[in-house]
Amino acid sequence: MSIDTAQIKELRERTGAGMLDCRNALMETEGNIDKAMDLLREKGLSQAAKKSSRIAAEGAVASYIHGDRIGALIEINAETDFVAKTDEFKEFIKDMAMQVAASSPKYVAKEDVPEEEVEREKEILINQVVNEGKPEHIASKIVEGRLEKFYEQICLLEQPFIKEPGIKVKDLLNEKIAKIGENIKIRRFARFEVGEGLEKRDENFADEVAKQMKL
Repeated sequence: MSIDTAQIKELRERTGAGMLDCRNALMETEGNIDKAMDLLREKGLSQAAKKSSRIAAEGAVASYIHGDRIGALIEINAETDFVAKTDEFKEFIKDMAMQVAASSPKYVAKEDVPEEEVEREKEILINQVVNEGKPEHIASKIVEGRLEKFYEQICLLEQPFIKEPGIKVKDLLNEKIAKIGENIKIRRFARFEVGEGLEKRDENFADEVAKQMKL
């Protein structure tokens, strides 16, 4: 079937893919824009997987400060300094700094979580399921599902992206790798919150005034 330039232009604007890739995707899906988008995404993720083993030693550090009380620093690497200076990369690293500030992850990936921490969480989850009286044949699936929720809370790559909760950070990362054409790695981050880890006063204002009046 014939594909007109308007369809190719629309698909390119919606995906950022090359003109030829858009045309081929539309040909393969018989002009269906939505299916073509899915096809491009699938191919992009496949390409991203191939690129993930390549060395990424360039990159940048970005920061995000929220209300002078929460701040985050993050380092994300790319293969070349050229890519690290593009608007696409800069926007991504800023978004990730904001993600860290908002969602407070502890680790970048599942693989970074210490084994003892995972085992401790598994034990807690197993005890929860037992106490809830769940049937044995579904207990393991329940624990597995809850463990994934645990990873979503503490691992940056597993978290829903704050600007688009329907996708995870790892999916967004793979899309960027496919679009930019280089391996990109989230290397490390740090999050700071005013007063975090310090002992807080638990006295209320009335108690404080009463104490002062007795002096």
